[in-house]
Amino acid sequence: MAEYGEQEKIFYRHVYYMSFMILSSYFVAYLIIPKIISKKSYYSILVSFLAGSYIICVCSRITVVYLLEPLIRKPPFGQESIWEIMTDFPKLIVHYFAQAFSTAWIFALMKLIKDQYVIQQRSLSLEKEKIQSELKVLKAQLNPHFLFNTLNNIYLLSLLNSPITSKSIAGLSEILDHVLYRCNNKYVPLSEEIKLINNYIELEKLRYNDRLKVNFNHHIDQDAEIVPLVLLSLVENAFKHGAGENTGFLTIDIDLQLRDDNFRFIISNGFLAEPDDGETERIGLINIRKQLELIYGDKHELKVNADHNIFTVVLSINLLNYEHKNKSYEN
Repeated sequence: MAEYGEQEKIFYRHVYYMSFMILSSYFVAYLIIPKIISKKSYYSILVSFLAGSYIICVCSRITVVYLLEPLIRKPPFGQESIWEIMTDFPKLIVHYFAQAFSTAWIFALMKLIKDQYVIQQRSLSLEKEKIQSELKVLKAQLNPHFLFNTLNNIYLLSLLNSPITSKSIAGLSEILDHVLYRCNNKYVPLSEEIKLINNYIELEKLRYNDRLKVNFNHHIDQDAEIVPLVLLSLVENAFKHGAGENTGFLTIDIDLQLRDDNFRFIISNGFLAEPDDGETERIGLINIRKQLELIYGDKHELKVNADHNIFTVVLSINLLNYEHKNKSYEN
């Protein structure tokens, strides 16, 4: 029977200790710390902390004298009055404040770390969603633009009752299949982008016939992953502002290289188009810059040079930190 009584006393003590530790911990973590973080008046925070701590310590001592001790001690025993409890500052500070608030500050620190982690993860998630949203907007600006130009090409062929109209439609179908269904991921295989460029070039050759010459050289030592449609956009931009604005003969040179995770793409045409409305850079290149910056950051460089009637774009990307497949591909 005596053993059961001791266990009961231990239980009551634990309930008391846990109750006031939780109370003081929540007081510090949810009332004091948020005020400190929000940089409110430190004087008012100090007053609030001292007042709250005093009330918690007094309530803790009253609970011990009038509730806990009658449960675990055998009468008769003396009891302090509430006034004596409220004015016994040394006991309140040494015993009750130290006991309750040593744990409270540890709890508050752990909660603060957890909250900062949650905020950081939420910020990263929001930033990721923002980047994905911006990329979708940029793709939406580029893809309809490309589709509009290509459909115009096919429309012109149909007006001439050209026998290559059906071949043009087949080529466009392959391109749209890639653009609509294979470019939903953040990265696509570089080999697929090369195939896409080849299809696009063949489609443009059908329109310009012999007055257009395209030299497309490519060599990659492994089939790396790359952001989709950027290369096609650069090629499409060269055709639009080169062959599309030049009624004579034109040569477009394209060189694609990937060696030891260092990607380099150079495209140039022999026609320097004048900027529209005094702009120094075409809207297509502006969108491409934004897309590359969102994904590759300082791991890439895009240079645009216009000199001696030759418009050249050079794109360099360090793909070392990006996923790739170990497949060999050569021109």
